[in-house]
Amino acid sequence: MYNEFKQLSETITLPKLSICIASYNRGKFIGETLDSILCQMQLNVELVVLDGASPDNTADVMTGYVSRYPAIRYIREQENSGIDCDYDKVVAYAKGEYCWLMTDDDLLRPGAISRVLTELDKDIDLVVVNTDVKNANLSKLLNASLFNISSDKAFGIGDGAQLFQDMAQGLSFIGCVIVRRDFWLSRNRESYYGTLFIHVGVLFQSPSVEKAFFIAEPLLTIRYGNATWTSRSFEIWMFKWPQLVWSFNDYFDSSKAIVHPLEPWRRIGLLGFYRAIGGYGITEYRNFIVQRVLGFRRIPYFLMAIFPAMLMNSFISLYCLLISNKTPYGMYSLVRSRHATWVTRGVGRVLNVGN
Repeated sequence: MYNEFKQLSETITLPKLSICIASYNRGKFIGETLDSILCQMQLNVELVVLDGASPDNTADVMTGYVSRYPAIRYIREQENSGIDCDYDKVVAYAKGEYCWLMTDDDLLRPGAISRVLTELDKDIDLVVVNTDVKNANLSKLLNASLFNISSDKAFGIGDGAQLFQDMAQGLSFIGCVIVRRDFWLSRNRESYYGTLFIHVGVLFQSPSVEKAFFIAEPLLTIRYGNATWTSRSFEIWMFKWPQLVWSFNDYFDSSKAIVHPLEPWRRIGLLGFYRAIGGYGITEYRNFIVQRVLGFRRIPYFLMAIFPAMLMNSFISLYCLLISNKTPYGMYSLVRSRHATWVTRGVGRVLNVGN
């Protein structure tokens, strides 16, 4: 009888939701992130922060927060294991039925936790939340909605392909993910260490998620252009991300192509953009292109790698102004690039995109 009572008591006190942050070198930003969360905390919610052995002042910042908010569970690793392994670890440390895989420099919007908790009473494995996107210092709105879906949407058994098509690209941002902890722990995770997108591997491996829900109201604010991997953006978006998307066997190639093209690096115009922001040059040509393209076919890739980056930056800025400005992300990246010119900065002011 005692053991049954003890088990029931532990079950009652377990949180419904664990907000799980895997952090590295975010001492400058994590305080603002924690503030946006702590003002919304409820009795059935816990906050778990795993620090991947940050060499900056993250530990000092966290010590201050823990002293003021003892409910924060702060774990500091002795060595850094990479973002994928760290998120896997923080889910393992969590006690909640669901885990919100929160980022360490973005912000929860007011009412976000309450809104999510209303959906967690349903029998679902995954909740995806929408976000808005601002510039790095949060002074300008770049996009009011990361997902191009205007209303809440439920996905049931048999909707795996539609879930993949609708959600996968936006889910490259991990902060959108609230996942049932038991579901996460039952999946293959180690195979996705090093991909930088372990959560996508967990969600879309076979068998696909059966029950999911999308919240169309933006509940997060992304600090765009502040990712730790910005310097590796060419490798990540040209190779790592498409390789992951195209690795899933449960989806037709047509569905994968909707999410992301298999070989985007073959588009010379796209290479021009990366040249303009400093992401593509002779090093990337040698490391990624030479092994994939033979003989004379390498010439346009080589020429793009040595094309004057500042000139390309100006050309593409004018293209955004005069021909196509479908998304402000590209223009914002051009303005923030070390290769930005007075032309680029002027176009940025015209389009209201800046630092």
